[in-house]
Amino acid sequence: MEQKSKKMIGAGIALAAIAAAATYFLTGKKGRENREKIAAWTLKMKGEVLEQMKKMKEIDREKYYAMVDDVAKKYARAGRVGAEEMKHLTGEVKNAWAHISKQLK
Repeated sequence: MEQKSKKMIGAGIALAAIAAAATYFLTGKKGRENREKIAAWTLKMKGEVLEQMKKMKEIDREKYYAMVDDVAKKYARAGRVGAEEMKHLTGEVKNAWAHISKQLK
């Protein structure tokens, strides 16, 4: 029973972190600006980051950053994104860690 409780708590924490990331991406300090500038690919990339977070059993800063880099490489290879724009978006997604980590505590 205790094992099941720990899994439920872990799942709740993970969902809170995912919700925090989604909220930050669209409603943070630059939320209005982000919504105005967002193109379809940026939403897809952020969505993929959120999906990868769901699959992670444990989330810490290093794992989160590595996962964001992997997703960014995939989108950079697609060739529809300028290097500067990809660098900016990757930095923005990584900066979400500060907000996400607060939800994990």
